[in-house]
This record gives sequence, C-alpha cells and structure tokens, in this order.
Amino acid sequence: MDTVDTEGQIFIGEDSYNQLGQFLTDSFSSCFVLVDENTRKHCYPLLSDKLPPHLIIEVTAGEVNKNIETCQLIWDRLTEAKADRKSLLINLGGGVIGDMGGFAAGCYKRGIKFINIPTTLLAMADASVGGKTGIDFMGFKNQIGLFNQPEAVFIYTNFLASLPQRELSSGFAEVIKHYLIADKHAFMETRRLYLNIRENDWPEVVKKNVQIKSHIVDQDPTEQGVRKALNFGHTIGHAVESWFLTDANHFLLHGEAVAVGMITESYLSLKKGLLTPDELHLINEVILRYFKLPVIASASFGKITELIKQDKKNEKELVLFTLLNGIGNYSINNTVEEELIKESLNYYNSLLK
Repeated sequence: MDTVDTEGQIFIGEDSYNQLGQFLTDSFSSCFVLVDENTRKHCYPLLSDKLPPHLIIEVTAGEVNKNIETCQLIWDRLTEAKADRKSLLINLGGGVIGDMGGFAAGCYKRGIKFINIPTTLLAMADASVGGKTGIDFMGFKNQIGLFNQPEAVFIYTNFLASLPQRELSSGFAEVIKHYLIADKHAFMETRRLYLNIRENDWPEVVKKNVQIKSHIVDQDPTEQGVRKALNFGHTIGHAVESWFLTDANHFLLHGEAVAVGMITESYLSLKKGLLTPDELHLINEVILRYFKLPVIASASFGKITELIKQDKKNEKELVLFTLLNGIGNYSINNTVEEELIKESLNYYNSLLK
C-alpha cells in the first residue's frame, strides 16, 4: 500500500480498506455513507463490513443531479438523523458524489468531517484529491462550491473492474491532462497503452497522478496561481459539458468534454506560439485514439462562448486560459479572444470529418 503526503492522508492500494477500518475507529458521533444507485449496488457491499454503524444516503446518479435540490435531500437526511458536528460523511462514488458530498458536508452545521472513497478512475486520479467541492447552478459547472479538504482519501483500484469502458476512458482524460502539464515522458508512454487500457498498472497510474496533482495543490490550495495549471482542457471542456447537459439527444461524460477541451486548448496554445504543429498533431493523435467524440454544431458556438465567460478563472471580464507551453509544461492566465475560441471549435470539428 502507498500513502501520498498531502494535507489529508491518501491511501492507495490493496490494504487501503484495512486503513479505512483503523481510521473509522476515531471518535465520530455518527457515520453516514453517501452513494448513488450504482455505487450502492457494485461498491458498497465490498466495504460494508469495514464500517461502523451507519446510515446510507442514496441520491440519483449523474451530473444533471449535482445541484442544490440533491444537497437539500442530503441535508434533510442528516437533520432527520440528528447528525451533529462530530458526525462523518463518507462519499462513496465518482466525481459527482465527491464534489457534492464534500460541499454538503462543508455547509451542514458550518462543517462536518468527510472522507472520499473514489470508485471511478476520474475520481481516483483527480476529483477526490485537492479539496475542490461544489455543485452546478443555473447551467454553470461547479458555480457554487467550497475549498474543503477531506480528512482522508482511500483509493481501491479494484473498483475499476466494474466500470464500463466508456467510463474508464473518461477518467483517462484527467490522466492525459496531468501528463500534458507535468510529465512529458508519461504522456509519450500513453501512446502504447491505448489498445490495452484495462491492462494498465492502475495503482501505479493513480499514484503518479495523485502525486502530480498533490504537488501542485500543496503549493496553491485556493487556486490563486500555480493550481490553475490543473484547469488545462477545462475552460472549453466545462462549457461544452454544460452545453451538452441541455441536449436531450446527446450525452457527454466529463472526461469526454475535457478531451474536447484539451484538443481545442492545445490549438489555442499553437496559435499563441506556445506549442509546435508537431506537438499539436501528437496530442490530437493520442486523444482521438481514446475517445469517440461528437461534432459540435456551429450554431452552438455562441452559447458555448457565453458559458466560458462565466468560468471561475476569469478576472475583470477577461477570459483566462491555462495553455500548454510545450508538452509537459503549462502557462496560466492567457487571455483568448472570443473569435479565436470559435476558431478552435471549428478546428476541433475539422478533425472529426
């Protein structure tokens, strides 16, 4: 088993559940487990014997349900059960459960403790670590939220065996992102993995990604500077994801939206003189091997750029991007004009035709 040094302890590997059992001997007054219908069925039975007496709070799966109404349900259950400020919330699920559970815990009675037990690759490699919590609001991704660190994170990669291939690939988008901003060698290695994504050494992949993210977060916990590096692919990606949530005929996972964002924002990096054409070609080659992505109707470009204007990194009405300064390096706080954003979306579409 591996541990990673961060503000909260992170346990990775086969023995993480023994560590979970030891952690839960702490003096919590009551214990609650937040799940959705999928994690209750596939994941909860694998750890229930490690838990003290507890109450299950089940919510409906999916980004579309990461909202204030679902938080109210969580707060209703906690209140009905007389949870107090020494209670513990266990978030058992992917990025939606971790984001929303951490936010709900941070607000309830001005804050109760919580831990994350991620069940998807996206959550293991990225979302469960770093202390960002939040919910979507008025169609904007993570518009309401807190920086709120979990007491600990327990990562058991055997959960990945139950993931559909599309969900596994979605999580791999965050792996690619980490490598593009911080580890060129690891990114180059992904070129040989795409045919055998289920045969990766997942504990090692997760450990490497947690180390990359934790190193950045520890320098800048509240995203005033260097932590913005982690937003590469997410400025356009979040806007595209939010746009697709309004389309009943199409469904786009978070990692797929980030993949769109990485292609378009790599193109922006090229246009800003930070990336070479060969590097851009290589990035596109890798991403398009892992993801089957949709064409984005040009009629939606205006709405997507309006969503981008609500991005949390923006300042004084300037749209600020994290771009690549070559593969393995990044550049934060780059201003990008609306027409260039639309040009990047046209470029993305041209790769799919």
